[in-house]
Amino acid sequence: MSLREVPPPLTRRGIPLERDLQVLALGSFANRFGAGAVMTTSALFFTRQVGFSAAEVGLALSVAAIVGIVVQVPAGHLGDTRGPRRVLTWCMVGAALTSALPVLARTPWQLALLLALLALFERSAGSVQQGVIAQLATGGRGVLFKAYLRAVTNTAIGLGSMFGGAALVIDERWAYVSVFVLNAVFTGFAAWNCTRLPDLPPYLRAAGEPRLAVLRDWPYVVVVAITGLFSIHFFVMELGLALYISERTSAPPVMVAVLLVINTACVALFQVRLSRRADSVEAGASALVRGAVWIAVGFAIVSLADRGDATFAVVVLVAGSLVHVVGEMIGSGGQWGLQMGLAPHERQGQYQGFAGLGFSVVAVVGPPIVTLLCVDMGETGWLVLAAMMLAIALVSVPVSRWALASRERYGVLTHSG
Repeated sequence: MSLREVPPPLTRRGIPLERDLQVLALGSFANRFGAGAVMTTSALFFTRQVGFSAAEVGLALSVAAIVGIVVQVPAGHLGDTRGPRRVLTWCMVGAALTSALPVLARTPWQLALLLALLALFERSAGSVQQGVIAQLATGGRGVLFKAYLRAVTNTAIGLGSMFGGAALVIDERWAYVSVFVLNAVFTGFAAWNCTRLPDLPPYLRAAGEPRLAVLRDWPYVVVVAITGLFSIHFFVMELGLALYISERTSAPPVMVAVLLVINTACVALFQVRLSRRADSVEAGASALVRGAVWIAVGFAIVSLADRGDATFAVVVLVAGSLVHVVGEMIGSGGQWGLQMGLAPHERQGQYQGFAGLGFSVVAVVGPPIVTLLCVDMGETGWLVLAAMMLAIALVSVPVSRWALASRERYGVLTHSG
């Protein structure tokens, strides 16, 4: 984008100027508010109230995660070819109807089945919504709107977790069940809200065109692999940092919650501002490199936390987390710039569904890697992760140029570039 092509402002006083984007934001807020409440309470409900072991709950969650991986690309393709709004609405209705069902589970396999059914609808809705965002937030505003949505959803999750926290304080079965019902109600509202979106036309596939063309777009596949690997830093800060604090530092365990609040607040306040320079493929790759530098420095600082007493550890952890979250916000904008800028406008659902696979696969394989590096290897592991982030980001620069130059070869003629 040239200096003369300045996009119009996205929001005024924190509210999107366009009605369609307002509708998307409201639905996302409602959906993630309920999810935040469930995220806070579900593990303890299934272990303390139902009586499952932690391993049984973990297995059920893994089964649901695998289902989510399988359905993302077909769901995005279905949204493209059957009409994004219609498919999104039905997926959200399915999610609303299945949101509270896991409370009925009495065996681990029942829990796995019900969570997998919920994941089928939730992940499908997520894939289709990414395509809707790309079609409605045009003119280089897709990255900015994703940044805005991330701030909105972080705020919603934080507020929802307060309701989940109330259930934890009450610690009665009815309170936990109420949280699941609350999630179903808010998801139902989000489903109704989808009907207020414009009826986007379906994409008519040309004769001989493969159903899942994204799987043959090798440059895009490589870019998704890179952005997926880059996403491992999320699991480092969500899982690795918590274990590192409790097992290798003198910091009090409450620091895990404190650092989560700091991260959430920073994203809510600054994500949009730090994503403004990532509205194209080349700018996205540059943002990925800048973000990786901040993340690597943050990891290097955190790695020192096991060298001193509790006060030293707390100071180091806060400083490292603040540096990391800057890189997280810049890097997220870079990821979105690459994933959206290389995709054809009329098949954004299919392409964005595939882009989400990178994160989903890392969600399955990342935890053991993060545990090994952050906890078992300590300071050395944190430095290895820092070097890994820099290497991944640097590789993205030539790969993104190759991918951008190859668009016509792979039949992608309506990408934003």
